[in-house]
Amino acid sequence: MQKNAPILITGAGGFIGKNLVAALRQQGYGNLLLFEKADTPDTLRRYARQAAFVYHLAGINRPKDPGEFYAGNAGLTDTLLSFLEEAQNPAPVLVTSSTQAELNNDYGRSKAQAEEAVFAHGQRAGAPVYVFRLPGVFGKWCRPNYNSVVATFCYNAVHGLPLTVRDPGYELPLVYIDDVVRCFIDALGGRAATDRSARPHCLVSPVHTATLGHLAGVIGSFMQNRATREAPLLAPGSLEKKLYSTWLSYLPADQFSYPLPMHCDARGSFTEFLRTPERGQLSVNISKPGVVKGNHWHHSKNEKFLVVSGEAVIRFRQVDSCEVIEYRVSGKRLEVVDIPTGYTHNIENVGETDLVTLMWANEPFDPQAPDTIFLEV
Repeated sequence: MQKNAPILITGAGGFIGKNLVAALRQQGYGNLLLFEKADTPDTLRRYARQAAFVYHLAGINRPKDPGEFYAGNAGLTDTLLSFLEEAQNPAPVLVTSSTQAELNNDYGRSKAQAEEAVFAHGQRAGAPVYVFRLPGVFGKWCRPNYNSVVATFCYNAVHGLPLTVRDPGYELPLVYIDDVVRCFIDALGGRAATDRSARPHCLVSPVHTATLGHLAGVIGSFMQNRATREAPLLAPGSLEKKLYSTWLSYLPADQFSYPLPMHCDARGSFTEFLRTPERGQLSVNISKPGVVKGNHWHHSKNEKFLVVSGEAVIRFRQVDSCEVIEYRVSGKRLEVVDIPTGYTHNIENVGETDLVTLMWANEPFDPQAPDTIFLEV
């Protein structure tokens, strides 16, 4: 698909639509025909004549009258397809359906009708069609208290509201919005994974499965991490990593920052920034001019020092030796100094301004399991 080809997106202002529009623009697709709820059928007809590809994302999820399911899902789909056929436009059509299309309820039946209409249109018009039966989709810009339990949990967590779970063991499949958008954009090039049904449905991967209890526990822990300074476990591609990114997007604008406890004295300050059980602890150390900090060594704990502002000398002495080793470091030239085990070490501010040092330790400080022996360098 050429980057300047016109792409029609219905429901462009919705949760999935906003994310898709942002991703397409980021990738250089600039000719987007955005159809939203307030637009007229004449606008949809005009766009249908021009479109080289159609993303049909518009639909109804929670109407007051069940009859709106059929008008907003099946009815709007029929209208769009009739406009394409009227214009003899065989543009590929991608439509978002739902796993509930297999269920015998008004929402599911309306989605199933829309699917059948799209498949029939593909046969009549000779147009490629991509029908995505999506499970629960979550991610940034999803509306809470509407159709996503993840959005509701994230919103409630950052606003101090309870995360109500009626059945903690209930499992549900979930897909992340960035994975959905990636698969949708792949379809522009004709690349879409499908199942093996008679009328193949397109697949989004990966699909994560989680219980409501697990979702509430993970999302509820993120606010606590700010107080404990523990970084959450964010393995690449994991559900937890995607949940954390989603949770952050629900923070109110006045809650982007949070204070850290600073341990201050006449020498300066020491402030822990982050800690993890498997990647250690990161802290900020500020020393006044002439101050020496350290004069201790460790059996197993090891550290890395990075001076980001000021001038310092870092000194080492192996515990069974009299030889002192010195490293001169400066915020003008960033370099990491490893602090090996078995070496007494200290850091002295030899400049005229505050010395600011980032300090990483391979394990968080634990007062119940001391590994520090104090000696003079």
